[in-house]
Amino acid sequence: MDPWVWWLIAAVGLGIPLVLTAMPEFGMVAVGAVAGAITDALGGGVVLQVIVFCAVSVALVAVVRPMAVRSRQQQPGLRSGVEALKGRQAVVLERVDDSGGGRIKLAGEIWSARSLDPDQAYEPGRQVDVVEIDGATAVVM
Repeated sequence: MDPWVWWLIAAVGLGIPLVLTAMPEFGMVAVGAVAGAITDALGGGVVLQVIVFCAVSVALVAVVRPMAVRSRQQQPGLRSGVEALKGRQAVVLERVDDSGGGRIKLAGEIWSARSLDPDQAYEPGRQVDVVEIDGATAVVM
């Protein structure tokens, strides 16, 4: 069997753990094996095939992996939905206490609201901060 076939078998063999474990490093080494197969198909010797395999695999792991780690650690830049409402200010329309019967105007809409602190009540006209959204009720302080 030609060496390029062995390289492709190695690439497929490395692709299996990539799918099973979701570790992208296996895919990067599999691409190195494909590069080794291409090197053989172009007439490169065994030593050159191994050098190309190692160089491509190491280059991909050294360059792509740090970029993937940074991308995974970044927080999304744009908050949407209820996440975008947390931390915003609202105006009390009806008395807000811990019972949940109050109303606030938040982002141009009327929301039911309750106080974060059970001993605290907010009167109409007062500005409050939205701490979280609990279902359809804004928790304020």
